[in-house]
Amino acid sequence: MHLAVIHGPNLNLLGTREPDTYGSTTLAEIDALLASTAATHGVTISCFQSNHEGALIDHIQQTASACDGVLINPGGYTHTSVALRDALLAIDTPVVEVHLSNTHARESFRHHSVIADVVVGRVMGFGAVSYTLALLGLIEHLRESGA
Repeated sequence: MHLAVIHGPNLNLLGTREPDTYGSTTLAEIDALLASTAATHGVTISCFQSNHEGALIDHIQQTASACDGVLINPGGYTHTSVALRDALLAIDTPVVEVHLSNTHARESFRHHSVIADVVVGRVMGFGAVSYTLALLGLIEHLRESGA
């Protein structure tokens, strides 16, 4: 089983960006934790980050056929990107949405996700552990569905 992990805008700044909201764990540390967790479960992952909407969409389109599932933190595009939503709809690959913070406990504009209804699950609010929980959920979902 191979999974794609996609990180959206500003996640490259984790560890220094608003640590009260996002914690002190860096993106490299999250990716390393995911790789270790995946390996423990006999799964491989590839990680990608971009601050550009088009690059995220291109990556989804290019990697969907080579992976069994996608774990995505769309960052700010969660609330605005119909194009990202369309890219996820265009692939026949299960997707889990993940966020470090609880978006529903923040500003009202963050309460709505334009991709929430096209993903198999959402995990948020547990800091860096959200990624691990989302990864484990995606692996379990894929195994239950026979992937």
